[in-house]
Amino acid sequence: MAFQLIAGHPALDLVNTLDWRFRKNGVEELLKTYADLLRFTEQLQLLSPMQARELQWSAGEETLVRCRELREALAETFYGRVPSAQSRRTLERYFKAALLEQKLSWKHSPHLEWSWPGGPSHPDLPLWTLAMSAADLMTSEAVDRVRACDNPECRWLFLDTSKNHTRRWCDMKLCGNRMKARRFKAQRKA
Repeated sequence: MAFQLIAGHPALDLVNTLDWRFRKNGVEELLKTYADLLRFTEQLQLLSPMQARELQWSAGEETLVRCRELREALAETFYGRVPSAQSRRTLERYFKAALLEQKLSWKHSPHLEWSWPGGPSHPDLPLWTLAMSAADLMTSEAVDRVRACDNPECRWLFLDTSKNHTRRWCDMKLCGNRMKARRFKAQRKA
């Protein structure tokens, strides 16, 4: 199963992995297993296919739990805009951990680069890449363009890169058409 990556940023796509967050009859967890987390980060191109293959045999259930904790702290921040002290501590913990795990390395190129310990085989690699991506967004001016879908049940997050910053739907094919059809039916009944 491919993930619908409509948000325009990995951190927002991560929040969207708890689908139907605001639906009355319940949510749908899209990151059910560590294998799902690997597929998700590979699809986001945060992990290479080789890295995902190497990690598929890792015991990553604790990483999955921590990734969901990061996701919920991000969700509280993006939906509420003023995160609780607990959410700020959670974000800070994951951002710092990801940053501190990086090591400066020399790859026989004309420059140094950051890399993760244990190479591509550390089970926390998906979490670290998502945390670094989230930190980059949350400390940039782009965070001001984070929007939630106008469908009250969906509310998926996305980065509004439209010319006038007036995008309303997570995806026109998903919620946009659905909500326009509902409005049209309601107008015809009236």
